Amino acid sequence: MVLAAVLAGGAGCADVEGLKSGGDLGTAHAPKALWKDIHPDPAPTGQQPGAAATVPGLPRAPARTMRGVDALAVVRADITSAAAEDGGTGRLVDPRAVQRLALCTRTADGGPDCPVRPGVLHDLTGDGREELITALDVDGRLSELRVYTVRDDGRIARILARRGVLEGVEVAAGHLAVREPTSNPQYTSVSDYVWDDTTHSMSLSQLTLDECAALTDVPLPGTRSRCAR
Repeated sequence: MVLAAVLAGGAGCADVEGLKSGGDLGTAHAPKALWKDIHPDPAPTGQQPGAAATVPGLPRAPARTMRGVDALAVVRADITSAAAEDGGTGRLVDPRAVQRLALCTRTADGGPDCPVRPGVLHDLTGDGREELITALDVDGRLSELRVYTVRDDGRIARILARRGVLEGVEVAAGHLAVREPTSNPQYTSVSDYVWDDTTHSMSLSQLTLDECAALTDVPLPGTRSRCAR
């Protein structure tokens, strides 16, 4: 769009006397690649943070739905196995997540200090069976978002793992939208995930920016604002 505007401006302005030059508006340049000879090593097999994976150590769900499954047990098994698999490097899960899970009791809701959010059931795969959507709050800002489903054989699988600042999470018509703050307080980043039948996981389908509504009742330094979410 910027390039188009520059080219359009360079063509001049039309009036009753025809086209006139708009003057020298500068030259458009192609992007310059930085460090183009340096590339990261590919992630080892099974080490992609968002890859679908069966959660080990859990009983099969005979009803083939997450309804009635112990959500806290699922999160505990997933986080513990992911931390063991990545060796505390943080590739698959924040190393502090296991320590945070220790705050959960064996009660159904994990107790008042448990950092695992109440699970939400919603059909994201379109098969009529509900998935479990939950998150573990690592600290006052960062969270580990998790989505689980039950495979046809009853095994419970993680179909989305995402670490981020969850300013908002929304579900609608098979879409899972994750809102996160950006460096510009007037905008939030919106990541839209949908079910991918090829990878058997929730895949990123769209990344957009959305305007934030300012919170007038929460004063911030200077002219800053924050999203009303």
